[in-house]
Amino acid sequence: MTRWLRRPPGSNWGDFGPEDQLGRMNLLTPERRLAALREVREGRVFSLSLPLDYPGGPGLWETRSPPRLKATHFADGRSAYPFHMSSYAARATDVVCDDEVTLSLQYSTQWDALAHCGSEFDADGDGVSEAVFYNGYRAGADIVPDAGEGSPCARRLGIENLARVGAQGRGVLLDLYREFGRRPAKVGYEALRRLMDAQSVEVESGDFLCLYTGFADLVLEMNRRPDAKLLHGSCAGLDGADPQLQRFIADSGLVALCADNGAVEATGPLGAGEARAPFLPLHELCLFKLGIHLAELWYLRELAGYLAAHGRTRFLLTAAPLDLPGAVGSPVTPLATV
Repeated sequence: MTRWLRRPPGSNWGDFGPEDQLGRMNLLTPERRLAALREVREGRVFSLSLPLDYPGGPGLWETRSPPRLKATHFADGRSAYPFHMSSYAARATDVVCDDEVTLSLQYSTQWDALAHCGSEFDADGDGVSEAVFYNGYRAGADIVPDAGEGSPCARRLGIENLARVGAQGRGVLLDLYREFGRRPAKVGYEALRRLMDAQSVEVESGDFLCLYTGFADLVLEMNRRPDAKLLHGSCAGLDGADPQLQRFIADSGLVALCADNGAVEATGPLGAGEARAPFLPLHELCLFKLGIHLAELWYLRELAGYLAAHGRTRFLLTAAPLDLPGAVGSPVTPLATV
């Protein structure tokens, strides 16, 4: 049975096949990975991850909590932290530790799965909008309501698809902080194009475009005591509602947008008017229409400094998420090799 009769204007639903769950990551071909490998000249590696307990406290979004780390225990209540193996074998000298964590998957440095954001759209062509996701996958059938602990919600479009295809390719860094500092700014196409030209940044098919805004630096300076009001009013983000910017993203062939801020795009109230519209237009464009993965709260300062000092903008990016079936996001420790 066809999941949709109409696809959203400007979308690529069906272009990679009716059952596709990878979206634009299909453009990350072996040839594009070989091109990424050729960017490695020194073998130096930069970690692009914040500690997973940052931002700290309730963080940027009230539904996301910091990790809770604790020791594991045996059924009889004994702690496995530490555990003396002599309990198993009297002459054993081993002492081992085991622990576990309760983790909000999108609290810190993260990937968004394509199941993270859908939209209300009339995919059936009957005049009634329904909640649908990339390539026409449906809320209720493919993205199911939370049924409790241990019950996967994303039967389709979960983060495991990105984990298994291999999130490795060429990263391209654009330094927005150099232009805007920590001033809040909505960056549309004209500003983006001007900065790309000034920094000799070129984006090709299969690339990961990384945006350094300085936001994660501010998060680190707050030392796990985030001032949400200050954070939401600081640093640059993309103007997701800019039609020219949307066309650039659609035409560029990029497979992911990765930023050190909280949402990649600048957030704020909807503009005036009675027509309904997405609160997060870049999320709708990328995750819902085009199957472009988004990544947030990456730590890019040291990489940005190195690339600027060496007149470079490109690097090998390795950023595999957790292979956690059914999850709509994942923590990640991205690595940039230069």
